[in-house]
Amino acid sequence: MLPGFRFYPTEEEIVSFYLHSKLEAKNPEIDRVIPILDIYQFEPWDLPKQSGEVSLGDAEQWFFFVPQQEREVRGGRPNRTSASGYWKSTGSQCHVYSSGGKVIGVKKSFVFYEGKTPKGTKTKWKMNEYKVIQQDSPSSVPQLRNEVNVCRVYVVSGSFRAFDRRPTQAAGNSLSS
Repeated sequence: MLPGFRFYPTEEEIVSFYLHSKLEAKNPEIDRVIPILDIYQFEPWDLPKQSGEVSLGDAEQWFFFVPQQEREVRGGRPNRTSASGYWKSTGSQCHVYSSGGKVIGVKKSFVFYEGKTPKGTKTKWKMNEYKVIQQDSPSSVPQLRNEVNVCRVYVVSGSFRAFDRRPTQAAGNSLSS
């Protein structure tokens, strides 16, 4: 990417463009931007190396298409554990709205804890999981699409204006003159 540009989609773009495109198989090139990965087989600190082309150099956030787990298909709860810890839900699901005010998806937030439940230690790793709500016509019942979701994994930086900061040295950018 050119200097000054970064991949930073809005929630509406994540749901209405990327997730819809994936679910409808409209654009096979989208996997280069957001790869398909069962993120629960990895530790969160290993995920940046697995990210798509546009997020590879990002030091703050990474996006993944996560396929539905087999146990979820059968009506069970997804297994959100890794070898060293687990993703714990924080709060309740909230809606994602289009710019026109229509509900287009749901978002659920998670924090990664190292160790075993319930005595894990909270880390700075966070995740937002997005799912599409599809309504075929105004009179039909909205349905939650579960085949694939998008997860945005990030590290809490402590800065409320993270978008305004320069990339860190870890991102591979040299600030030498």
